[in-house]
Amino acid sequence: MPRTLTSQAALDRHFLETRGRILEVAANLDRIAEGAGDAMGDRRYAQLAEALRILTSDRPDKAAACQMAFSLDYDDGWKAPNAR
Repeated sequence: MPRTLTSQAALDRHFLETRGRILEVAANLDRIAEGAGDAMGDRRYAQLAEALRILTSDRPDKAAACQMAFSLDYDDGWKAPNAR
C-alpha cells in the first residue's frame, strides 16, 4: 500500500491521538503493577511486554508484529466449530 502522507504530515496528524493512547497504556500498566497479587506471570502480561518491545524497536512492520504477539500459535489439528 503506497504511503500518501509524508512522515512529518503523519506525525502532525496522529501525534495527539497517539500520545493519548500511550498515556492510557501507561496508566493501565500502573494499575496492573499497583494492584494486589502478581499478574506479571500471566501470559497476557507477557504479550503486552512483547508488544511494547516491538513498538520501541526500529523494525518497519510494527503493526503486523504486534498482531502476531497477541495471536495464538498455529495448530495443525485445529477444527472449526460447527455452525448452529
